Amino acid sequence: MIEKIAELVLNCNNCVVLTGAGISAESGVPTFRGKEGLWGKFRPEELATMDAFMANPDIVWEWYNWRRDLMGKVEPNKGHYAISDLEKHFQNFTLVTQNVDNLHRIADTKQILELHGNINRNKCADCGKVIEIEHDIDPGNIPHCDHCQGKIRPDVVWFGEMLDADIISGAFDAAERAEIFFTIGTSAVVQPAASLPITAKQRGATLIEINTEETPISGLADFVIQKPSGQFLPQLVEYIEKKKAGE
Repeated sequence: MIEKIAELVLNCNNCVVLTGAGISAESGVPTFRGKEGLWGKFRPEELATMDAFMANPDIVWEWYNWRRDLMGKVEPNKGHYAISDLEKHFQNFTLVTQNVDNLHRIADTKQILELHGNINRNKCADCGKVIEIEHDIDPGNIPHCDHCQGKIRPDVVWFGEMLDADIISGAFDAAERAEIFFTIGTSAVVQPAASLPITAKQRGATLIEINTEETPISGLADFVIQKPSGQFLPQLVEYIEKKKAGE
């Protein structure tokens, strides 16, 4: 299977990779939906909403500071780094991630669309201006936007909020152009991300699923690899690099 997928990679120009909580779980980041996961410890509707932020911004920031501290202790795994290596083999490459943990950026993948934002970034709750400089937030003294004086909040998509229109549009544009589409560590149930591999498949892309469990997309995939991404992807990249070197 590695040989067949490697041949596809070597003969394609356009690739899209979609990642979900599964790849982050391999690094020790608690999963979004698991009973022992990060969100299982709290009622998210009490914290991850604009209403919660407006009512108790200090409590919301205490929770996000805890989450940032938790995620700051984990590192990219072999799957993250393999995706970064894989990017180098394509003329056009787009990584679309549902994760907010910043691990793909740490692993040095360049072309990233973060559907749900990035927990390490901040933005204005009123005008939406992104605060590029990462800094700690004192829940008792939340800074204000220098543009409109709105309070600073995490740059993540909360419940009840729409995804960034430009980002989701870019993701579907990339999926429509893809010749090969990898879906990695995602449950394939959260929309609109779950529609991306279907869109790619309908436009003729080869669909490759890498997940430890079967998902609703498994029956549509051309290749299904039920292994951790950190196990399969480094093997794939190594094989590709040997083929390119003529070994």
